[in-house]
Amino acid sequence: MAKWIRNQYDKALTYEKLMNSHKRSKSGKGLRREVILFSLKEEEYIEYLYEKLTAYGNSDYYAFHMPGHKRNMELMRARLPYNIDITEIDGFDDLHHAEGLLKELQENAARVFQAEETHYLVNGSTVGLLSAVMGCTERGGRILMARNCHKSVYNAVYMNELRPVYIYPEFSEETDLNGEIHVDQIKKLLEEYEDIQVVVIVSPTYEGVVSDIEAIAEIVHEYKIPLIVDEAHGAHFGFHSYFPQNANTQGADVVIHSLHKTLPSLTQTALLHINGRYADRERIRNYLHMLQSSSPSYILMASIDECVRGMDECREEIMDTYVECLQQARERLKQLKNIKLIEAEHYDRSKIVLSVKNLKNTNGEVLNGKLFQEMLRSYHLEMEMASGSYVIAMTGPGDTQEGMDRLVQAVMEIDKNILCEELSGNDEDHTIKNISYEMIPLEQAYSSFEAGRMEGESVKWNEASGRISLEYVYLYPPGIPMIVPGERITSTIVQKMVKYKEMGFSIEGISQENCLLVAGNPE
Repeated sequence: MAKWIRNQYDKALTYEKLMNSHKRSKSGKGLRREVILFSLKEEEYIEYLYEKLTAYGNSDYYAFHMPGHKRNMELMRARLPYNIDITEIDGFDDLHHAEGLLKELQENAARVFQAEETHYLVNGSTVGLLSAVMGCTERGGRILMARNCHKSVYNAVYMNELRPVYIYPEFSEETDLNGEIHVDQIKKLLEEYEDIQVVVIVSPTYEGVVSDIEAIAEIVHEYKIPLIVDEAHGAHFGFHSYFPQNANTQGADVVIHSLHKTLPSLTQTALLHINGRYADRERIRNYLHMLQSSSPSYILMASIDECVRGMDECREEIMDTYVECLQQARERLKQLKNIKLIEAEHYDRSKIVLSVKNLKNTNGEVLNGKLFQEMLRSYHLEMEMASGSYVIAMTGPGDTQEGMDRLVQAVMEIDKNILCEELSGNDEDHTIKNISYEMIPLEQAYSSFEAGRMEGESVKWNEASGRISLEYVYLYPPGIPMIVPGERITSTIVQKMVKYKEMGFSIEGISQENCLLVAGNPE
């Protein structure tokens, strides 16, 4: 029966033809969930973008319009989906002025993700964060933001000349994880700065730490301002009880989801959700139109549509299988003798964070996240990222039992060949213990916008202490600025960045290798 259904999809029949075909089929009994929609009344039938694109691609319409490949599948050797790649033509709606198909599909996405209003993003979560921040602030206004926000939030601060007040997440010396943002921190800063226009936090973090969104939203709304939650890594929230509820249901005014991070969707696809009365919906929409591509990819939008559709129609089947596999893997990893499976009190268990803190190889070599990552590569396993003391394995519904088994087996084998011992002060690499993603507070001498207009010079890292940075400094991943333009450099941050470089981490944002663009007089 399922094969018959997919055949009907692939043929991309119209609703009427599909219904007629169904009536003639001998397989009319025992219909699965996937075909229930075909028994609906015509006016209730949802027209899905992928099927409509497939039908158009299979039709005899000739493309005297963009793109330049003209849906000619034989033109190029690469088997890319040229046949369904179109522009805004009649019958396919316009993302920037959605009135038909795309309007209906975005409304359907809002229902599935439990939001009041949802917008497709084909430029990733980045464009969602830019639009949300700029839409909720006035130029030169003040923003309260978590210091571990993604660089796109900092770009919005720069573009709108905002004055940031930072909330520093608590840091665990035991796990080397930046923790959650607490409501008391936010309340204190809202009381101190009466002109704050919006609050922005990240939950879950790259490592999976989750903050109490409901409590935070409640205190933020007492000041009648919006709460923006970067929930890019939590698109799967709310689809199974094993994971937290999504921020749409917890009082957040604007929520951004990267579908491609944890759900089955193509890279660069995301959603922006708007709820409540505090976010300026019209301004956010306007910024989406200004900042998002004026030629949105219909292939990417179809991917969003199919992802939303899958989480709506096949949620139990997809998520139950995934969670069962994930649970088994986590239980086995808890049996490790040396390597530690770490998590916080409030945590997204889709992230498998494995720590080698205070560990050595049997040959006496001190381990760090980068070396551990290389060990796993020898098993042909590629991790999402490595930090000073841990690696992150991102999981999602697309993971297989075979893949999970390979990860567990590899980690168990590595675990047998390492030693757990407290590093001494005499260890040559003792400082590795202290290399982490901890957010070090730096003096904000100037705003990033002011710093962007200053003249400076490139100096070696060891000459930068006391100077004003004119560049961002990121460790990528995760894309969180360790240094922001306008901040005063300290010897502590210099030592940290030099050590990261020595350990082989990718430092981005700087215009010249091993140098930093700075202003001001040295110490």
